[in-house]
Amino acid sequence: MNSLKTALLGLLASLVMMSCTDDTDSFDASGTFEAEEVIISSEAIGVLKQFKIDEGQTLAAGEFVGYVDTVQLHLKRKQTQAQYNALLGKKPNINIQLAALESQLSTARKERQRIKNLVEGDAATQKQLDDIDASIEVIQSQIRAQKSSLEITRDGISNDADPLFIQIEQIDDQIEKSKIINPIAGTVLVKYARENEMTSTGKALYKIADLSTMILRVYISGNQLSQVKLNQKVKVLTDDGSGGLKETEGIISWINDKAEFTPKTIQTKDERANMVYAIKVNVINDGFYKIGMYGEVKF
Repeated sequence: MNSLKTALLGLLASLVMMSCTDDTDSFDASGTFEAEEVIISSEAIGVLKQFKIDEGQTLAAGEFVGYVDTVQLHLKRKQTQAQYNALLGKKPNINIQLAALESQLSTARKERQRIKNLVEGDAATQKQLDDIDASIEVIQSQIRAQKSSLEITRDGISNDADPLFIQIEQIDDQIEKSKIINPIAGTVLVKYARENEMTSTGKALYKIADLSTMILRVYISGNQLSQVKLNQKVKVLTDDGSGGLKETEGIISWINDKAEFTPKTIQTKDERANMVYAIKVNVINDGFYKIGMYGEVKF
C-alpha cells in the first residue's frame, strides 16, 4: 500500500514537472500587438463643414472624408483674379500701337519706288529720292523707339501681375488643403473632431491604422539573438478565447540593435535577464488580432 502511494506521488510529481517544463518551453518571447498608427491633422483653419467618419470605419487611400469652410478663400480668390485681369488689361497691344507707323512706312516705300523710277527716267531729281530715303529712316526710327517703349511697358505690367498670379496659386493651394483626403487605407481608431467645430492648421482630426497586417513587438534576451534574423518565419501563438491557443505564422521585420531594460508587462524566456532586445513580427490579420492583445512567439 505504501509502495503504491509512493509510486502515485512520484507520478504526480513527474506530471507537475513536465507541466512546468512545457509552460516554460511553450514560447520563446511574448509581447503585445500594435499597428502603424497615423494621426491625420488639419491643413487649414476654419469650421469643419463636413466630417462624417466614425471610429471603426474602414477608409480607402485617397478617399474624401470632409472639408473646412472655404467661402472666404473663394471670395479672396475672385478679388485677386479681378485685380490680375485688370492689370493685364493695361498691357499695350504692340502690333495695334505700331499699325499707323507701319502703314506710313509702307506708303513711303511705295513712294520711294515711284520716285526711283522717275529718277531713272530723268523725270525726278536725286534730291527727291534722298528726301524720301530720309523720311523712311525717320519712320523706322520712330517704329523702333515706340516698340521699345511699348515692350518696356508691357514687361513692367507683366512683372507687376506676377505676384498676383502667385497669390492666386497660393489661394488655390489653400482651398485644396481645405479638403480632408484620407492618405492611407486603414481603420479609424480615434476621432478627435466633429462637424461644425473650429479647427486649425496642425490640429488632430483622427487616428488611422492599417490593421490588415499587425505587428507583434516582443522582447528577447541577449543569448536569444543568435536564434533570430530578419525575414525569419516564426510561430505566433495567441489565446483563442476558449482556453486554447491560436497559431499562425509571422515574419521578423525588425530587430533592435540596442538593449533595453525588460518592460514590466513583458515576460522573457530567461526571467533573470535584465536587458532585452525588442523585435517586431509582422502577422497577417484575419480580423482576429487587435491592438494591445498579448501574443507569444516560438522560434
